[in-house]
Amino acid sequence: MSRLRIYDETRPSAPLSVHTAPADIARELGRVGVRFEQWEASAPVAPGASQEEVIAAYRSDIDRLMREEGYQSVDVISLVPDHPDRAALRRKFLSEHTHSEDEVRFFVAGSGQFTLHIGGKVYDVLCEAGDLIGVPDGTPHWFDMSESPYFIAIRLFTNKEGWVANFTGTDIADRFPRMEPSTR
Repeated sequence: MSRLRIYDETRPSAPLSVHTAPADIARELGRVGVRFEQWEASAPVAPGASQEEVIAAYRSDIDRLMREEGYQSVDVISLVPDHPDRAALRRKFLSEHTHSEDEVRFFVAGSGQFTLHIGGKVYDVLCEAGDLIGVPDGTPHWFDMSESPYFIAIRLFTNKEGWVANFTGTDIADRFPRMEPSTR
């Protein structure tokens, strides 16, 4: 189940509020300029589907976002629990960072946790299959895929080569809850 927990940045032990209804998550994130949507495939996506088949199943939503936001490219990324570099890949984005362009992810399968640091609050968003999150450029955040990652995600870019993490140097991400491995 998708979930949004909102914390005061100084109190990681107790969320100010918790939201699980997609409309509530979208509303709360929209207030701070973050996009949250849920998409449905236009055709079934079989396990092991190619990148082209995955993109084709969500083509109308992808094209809409490309028109609205000017994204120029799209790809599909996946990670499984037995990936040999899973620990290094997880560590790579566990510290607070920003990007010079939007970070847009749609979860076709699996889950991931985006945590955003905006205006003295921390927005912890557990994204599940069917969820799209659009983190605006310059927004401090971190991403966790758990110790046992599993996800297939569509990514949209303005400039894929320009998507680089710029680390803030703070330790805030170490103080907030990490993603627990899925029990599915």
